[in-house]
Amino acid sequence: MAGLRRTTPAERQRITISFAGFNRPWAAWIADRLEQHGCDVALQRWDPATEIPLVEALSDLLLTEGRVLVILSDWYFQMGPRSTEEWNQALRAVVAPNQRRFAAVSVTSAALPPAVAAFGGAAELWGVGAREAHRRLSHLLGLDGREADSSTTVGLRSGARFPYDQPRVWGGVPRRNIRFTGRETTLQTVYQRLSEADPGTAVVTLLGMSGVGKTQAAAEYVHRFGSAYDVVWWVPADTRGTLRQRLAELAPALGLTTGIEYGERLRAVRDALRRGDPYARWLLVLDGADDPGAIADLVPTGTGHVLITSQNREWGEHNTTLWEVPVYDRDESIAFVRRRARRISTTEADALAEALEDLPLALDQTAGALSDSPMPVTEYIELLRSGADIEMGLRVSTAFPMTYLTAFSIVLNRLRETEPAAVDLLRLCAWFAPGPVPLRLLRDVPARDLPERLAHLIDNPLLWNAALSKLVQYSVIRPDDPGDGDGEGGGRHGQDGPVPDTETIHLHRMVHQAVRAGMSEADSDTFSRVVRRALAAADPRRPDDTRLWSRYAELVPHLEASGALRSTHPETRRLVFNSLTYLYRSGEYRAGIQLAEAADAAWREVYGEDDPLLWELASQHTTLLRAVGEYTRTERMNREIIDKLGAVRGPKDLVVVRAHGGLAADLRGLGRYEEALLQDRRALELYQELVGDGDVRTLNTRNNIAVTLRLLGRYAEALELDRKTLEMRREVLRSRNPWTLSSELSCALDLRLLGRYEEALSLQERNVESHRLVLGPDNPRTLTTELNLALCQHRTGDRAGSRALLARLLERTEAVLGEEAPLHLKVATDFSFVHRETGDLDQAREIGEFALGSYRRLLGDRHPYTIGAGANHALVLRVVGERREAQWLIERSLEEMTAVLGPDHPWTLGIALNTAVGRNLEDDLERAAELSRDTVRRAAASLGHEHPLTLTCQLALASDLRGLRHRQEADQVEEAALNGLIASLGTHHTHTVAARSRSRVHWDFEPLLP
Repeated sequence: MAGLRRTTPAERQRITISFAGFNRPWAAWIADRLEQHGCDVALQRWDPATEIPLVEALSDLLLTEGRVLVILSDWYFQMGPRSTEEWNQALRAVVAPNQRRFAAVSVTSAALPPAVAAFGGAAELWGVGAREAHRRLSHLLGLDGREADSSTTVGLRSGARFPYDQPRVWGGVPRRNIRFTGRETTLQTVYQRLSEADPGTAVVTLLGMSGVGKTQAAAEYVHRFGSAYDVVWWVPADTRGTLRQRLAELAPALGLTTGIEYGERLRAVRDALRRGDPYARWLLVLDGADDPGAIADLVPTGTGHVLITSQNREWGEHNTTLWEVPVYDRDESIAFVRRRARRISTTEADALAEALEDLPLALDQTAGALSDSPMPVTEYIELLRSGADIEMGLRVSTAFPMTYLTAFSIVLNRLRETEPAAVDLLRLCAWFAPGPVPLRLLRDVPARDLPERLAHLIDNPLLWNAALSKLVQYSVIRPDDPGDGDGEGGGRHGQDGPVPDTETIHLHRMVHQAVRAGMSEADSDTFSRVVRRALAAADPRRPDDTRLWSRYAELVPHLEASGALRSTHPETRRLVFNSLTYLYRSGEYRAGIQLAEAADAAWREVYGEDDPLLWELASQHTTLLRAVGEYTRTERMNREIIDKLGAVRGPKDLVVVRAHGGLAADLRGLGRYEEALLQDRRALELYQELVGDGDVRTLNTRNNIAVTLRLLGRYAEALELDRKTLEMRREVLRSRNPWTLSSELSCALDLRLLGRYEEALSLQERNVESHRLVLGPDNPRTLTTELNLALCQHRTGDRAGSRALLARLLERTEAVLGEEAPLHLKVATDFSFVHRETGDLDQAREIGEFALGSYRRLLGDRHPYTIGAGANHALVLRVVGERREAQWLIERSLEEMTAVLGPDHPWTLGIALNTAVGRNLEDDLERAAELSRDTVRRAAASLGHEHPLTLTCQLALASDLRGLRHRQEADQVEEAALNGLIASLGTHHTHTVAARSRSRVHWDFEPLLP
């Protein structure tokens, strides 16, 4: 680095760098070089207001101290609608007389105003390497010209990177828009807010209406400030599946060592970004993130920055700074139009911008169409306003989208005249959903299913490429091309220009609406049918296979837009059913419910109210609704299926049998466990008769019976059945199948509930890793396994590990599923009693009251979960000193749980234990001992003499007897309990240690997922 030090220590040069915003990377690099020479450097972005005369604006540069270094480029001279002659006059008037104060470097190959000669010669930096650029800069300013050390030529220290050198990791970034205009305030604000944010909070959302240029602003930010980062990764965030996939693809780029599974890579990437290892300076751009609720939990945190583009203001509720991107101001519109179509004068550009209301997307497309068209701008504007010869029949109004639709129709008419194949391709695209359009799917449609003109288009590569190129040329679509950023272009070339080297394009929402609005009914039928066939042909047909979920994630967004929900084609209907299965299996419950409800409404119109397909759809619909806790609604729906469809098809119809299983699940959710067991056994008998013991549906029903037995407190029976089911699933489905992994979870859960904590922990640790690998870290099933792991850790004495894991789960389940989701409420209930046991009473009370209130609202006062959560809350009240209210609540909970589940259920026994302890504290020793003695007897009969709950009840009885001065009996009971704990849990287990010290005993209610 010694070569970069200044050589004149007696005098420290002061230099102001004047640059156009587009050239900020050059300004940052030059400033870094000069500072290493010992210069004092100031950056001044050149963006004079239009109303300020150019001579005055240039003269203002002389108000600064020292020399002014101007970075010359076509961008510098295009800021505002200034003519070449104006620039020549200003340069001669200001720069020529003050040549010793000015210096210039050129970073463009474009022609510049002749009067730049007034600078006395500019150092040419365009097209040279970092070392040569540094030499020329040093020579220009009379600095020490020795070559920089190779380790600093690209700014590898804390300084800026040479503009031609990319960050170490660079992916998905659109190529720089050489016509980008304005947005200086937006770009500078984003830079400041990201730079000044605290670690973990640097998230900015560019908010704005469709077509306003949010994506372009984000891309310009990346190119302008990208030299400040080591990692820049651009991610289309239209859907959750796409976002997850692109984030996972960052793993190999970061050099992370992971397996090939999708979920493992995603987890590794998020962890690496959070830690800032291997790179702390990273920038992630989430483009088109219009559904915050679906993806907010995937937004990384850590040492880097996140930039989001969206139309949805809901991002303001997700810890992000919103910055609204407006339409262009008029000067920006004029400058942009003149760059896009140089034949248009300033006056014409002003009139066009007024007619299009300064919307960047409309300006881009319209100016692009006019660029090589002989049509006068005034004639175009008249057509725009009159609606003459406009296919869509729309007129200009104050409603912005109407103006856009009318403008776009002219572009479409021109394409129809010159490139009819391009219009056909665009119409095909319009029957996909807006956003990413997977054009490759069209290649798989059998020729027999294509109209002749479309078959010719799809099968002819030259015609296809020409059509695609024309659509790109007119900015009707944009390639969804990651690009390599090398400036060379990675695409193929057709007869009309570059062809994007990709099979996916991006169709803007407003273009999508405009194209569809202008299609006849006959054309709509033709083009939509082709897209539906393409989607159906792309169906992997195995929605349970996690390896194929990314393909379903690509298909699902296009079902409704393509008209697939109204199709009568069997293959298309199967795709709808498979998509619903995928959405359930992958944990995308809300998206699945939306799709099911949309299909239900469409199918009722198409097939009629009583068509059997509606019953099959309802069966899948109830599964999704149940996953979000809509038990009352799903019970009603399943009973309707059993009654009505059973009357038509008979009780042995498989849809009816499935409804019996669904009804059992509904009843479990409603806390009616004995009724659920009857329905489960009915379904098992029918499945065994109809499809046999080895069928997946039969195995699933066996699993469900074990779930019901567990909820009934019959843990040993549940374990026996779960082990048999696990063995059969391993044989039929293999060990890594999600259903097999679910059986492993069930066995671990049974073992824990039976008090066999170490066995449960050993099995659950392996099971968690398998779930993360197969399903990904945020799948609801994976979260459920982590919850059981946390509780296994808690029961084996790892209180710190359990608490940390529960804290993460509380955040993740809310982010992924919502605060009223059954799994989130279970985590909250469990976390509350862990907080209480570790002494964090404020958190215990806050979280516990939230869970209790939610259960009351969602399930009612008489549901076992509500009663149990109330019993837990009583323990918190007791600890904080509100003993009277606590004892009243626990006595009521015992009465209610006994009425609902009976006196021998483990939950009733646990509440009875807590009630007896409360009576002891209130010196009601006789009643305490009476209840304790009865509870010990019942627990031994229900759970066995060695179960931890039975032994804990014995300890409570010993305490009561000791209070009644029955010391001999108390000692005998206590000794037997201690021996039992030592035999089952070990000498050093926390329960055993607490029992020896005669700590107050208690039991915590834990809801089990139905």
